[in-house]
Amino acid sequence: MSVAQIKAKLDAYERLIRLDKPVGFLLLMWPTVWGLWMAGYGAPDIRFVFIFVLGTILMRSAGCAINDWADREFDGAVKRTAMRPLASGEISGREALLVGVACALAAATLLIPLNWNARFWALPALAVAAIYPFTKRFFAIPQAILGLAFSMGIPMAFAALRSDVPPLAWVLMFANFFWVMAYDTEYAMVDRDDDIRIGINTSALFFGKFDVIAVAVSYASFLGIMAGAGVWQQFGLFYYAGLALAAVLAINHIWLIRGRDRLKCFAVFRGNNLLGICVFVGVALDFAVRLKAWPQWY
Repeated sequence: MSVAQIKAKLDAYERLIRLDKPVGFLLLMWPTVWGLWMAGYGAPDIRFVFIFVLGTILMRSAGCAINDWADREFDGAVKRTAMRPLASGEISGREALLVGVACALAAATLLIPLNWNARFWALPALAVAAIYPFTKRFFAIPQAILGLAFSMGIPMAFAALRSDVPPLAWVLMFANFFWVMAYDTEYAMVDRDDDIRIGINTSALFFGKFDVIAVAVSYASFLGIMAGAGVWQQFGLFYYAGLALAAVLAINHIWLIRGRDRLKCFAVFRGNNLLGICVFVGVALDFAVRLKAWPQWY
């Protein structure tokens, strides 16, 4: 194999695991770091932050590879996914599986420094991530499974830092579930016509003409639960300022998708990264100002 062929293959692997499209990793990362900051009372061990951030990159990469393998018969028929490396024939199904397994195994090595409680939570996280790509075939709202998968970093963070999963972690998971439902329904609205044609399930199809309302309700539920958690935990002004900025972005998202334009729906989906940043900055600043707490190397 020539140098050019090796470079082409590595480029295909990079696109398979979406390293060229980091928004998916960031959407998985933000709720995880919310959990780390809250579990660590604003001062999580920097080493744990590194472990969890790298873990989200690797698990998201594994999930993308498995997802493309599971959808290999569909992706070629969808405008947005037709040029993915597996669908276009740049790599084989066997290669995609091997890349996915390699990423999952690399993520598993990150569990070594963690306690047994955190390792335990990695098992259901892996199971849900592996099951999700296949749910589009038989489950009416597969985004609900993704909402669970993208929330599993929260109990893992609490288990790693506190050795248990308190009620606050479950509340954060519940809130994040609705955020995932909002942005992944926006994502599903992009492929609505193709999904109808090839016969797979999505929340956009399930909600039908009420899809924009469903997104609005999901955003409102997410922000309402997060605000309630703030009152319960006696968070301060910066926390609510972060949520307020997130609410402004959510309202703008709803306005932009009202016409169901594909490009606007996709842009709004990507814009959720900024929403996640707003919430994180609010959480981090609240602990920093109120408790003088910063991440440390313990």
